[in-house]
Amino acid sequence: MPYKRSMSKRGFFYSYEYVYDEYYNCVVCPNDKVLPYSRTTKEGYREFKSNPNECKVCQYLYKCTESKNHQKVVTKHIWEHYIDEAEHVRHSPIGKESYALRSQTIERVFADAKEKYGMRYTLYRGLTKVTNWVRLKFACMNLKKLAMWAWNSLHFKQFLNYLMQFSFNTHQKPCLIS
Repeated sequence: MPYKRSMSKRGFFYSYEYVYDEYYNCVVCPNDKVLPYSRTTKEGYREFKSNPNECKVCQYLYKCTESKNHQKVVTKHIWEHYIDEAEHVRHSPIGKESYALRSQTIERVFADAKEKYGMRYTLYRGLTKVTNWVRLKFACMNLKKLAMWAWNSLHFKQFLNYLMQFSFNTHQKPCLIS
């Protein structure tokens, strides 16, 4: 996965400073206060809300929240654990090696799509029409890639040479079997 900076406001606590406790299903804030589980949204985020009475007298309130009711709401995605695992892999030696090749492979595909295949702008309106158009474009790009790979492949060249020899070496006319 590509690197993404933290989206916290400048001067406020970062999201990783709110520690999730899996056993008790709660979040612990930097002031060691517990934010209990509140609900799960339909987008897949768990919400943990603080007690406003405790936050009113907290010494870190100015670094935590700007809400009028002094309540901090921390959201964690239900797949946050897997995102953290992907981050650990990215920082490993194998992850660093493969990430260095990203500009040559993944980002190259999108650059080619924009420049060569007219995907800077869309001609269609609506999610289904645009989705179908993009799928068709990428299917064509994959077919072109497969054709180029097959053309440059050693086995394909040998097969073509065999066909050429067979067609030029047979000077007999075909006979019909009755």
